[in-house]
Amino acid sequence: MARVISVSNQKGGVGKTTTAGALAAGLKKRGRRVLAVDLDPQGNLGFGLGADTEAAATLYDVLKGGAKLRNAVQRLPAADVVASSILLSGIELEFTAPGREFLLRRALQPVRDLYDYIVLDTPPALGILTINAFAASDSIVVPMMADLFSLQGIARLCETVGRVREYCNPGISVAGILITRCNPRTLLSREIRGTAEMVARDLKVRVFDTFVRSGVAASEAQSVQKSVFDYAPRSNIARDYGKFIDELLAKGV
Repeated sequence: MARVISVSNQKGGVGKTTTAGALAAGLKKRGRRVLAVDLDPQGNLGFGLGADTEAAATLYDVLKGGAKLRNAVQRLPAADVVASSILLSGIELEFTAPGREFLLRRALQPVRDLYDYIVLDTPPALGILTINAFAASDSIVVPMMADLFSLQGIARLCETVGRVREYCNPGISVAGILITRCNPRTLLSREIRGTAEMVARDLKVRVFDTFVRSGVAASEAQSVQKSVFDYAPRSNIARDYGKFIDELLAKGV
């Protein structure tokens, strides 16, 4: 049965979608069967991996009950993908029935035996879409930029995970914090890592040994709808994400 990994941070611009796409594509490069599900109404993950975001069934159709999840899966070179829809932005008002936090978990259940990993890209908010992701997940990867503002909200995210663990999903855990867009040569980046490690210890989570350096290859790859491993396999970002995936696998995530 697939292990479900959410990539989440309530702060935008921290490399969340880039991390989700690289994680899905990198696991497939290692021979795993991978499904990437885009929960962000902006739809950047699906677009960046080459999904059809216009004519194909989307996650919105699945959660509404208009399509089975297996019929919304698009088989793409980087990974299998379920695309998002801007209509998901209204889900807070549209889905109000009891048990709405389990919509995604129920939708994923019929396909979990078909994959080794399911990677969920969540929106930059701790709303019902993110709660759905957490309720369906085994673990959470938290990307964080190497700046002070990115530290804000980590404690709140962990509090949300604690509530989900209590009420929805007792098996969920935070796999760790991944520092992204990092320049290891600057004093600020080194200081931020030290601060992040102190915060992580207080919250009883880890900071991954691997960090992801800054670079344009990820944005360029998304613009041409390729994974960073196919677009620029020798780039720093591709190498760093490769090391990160190796670390995840070594830690049994």
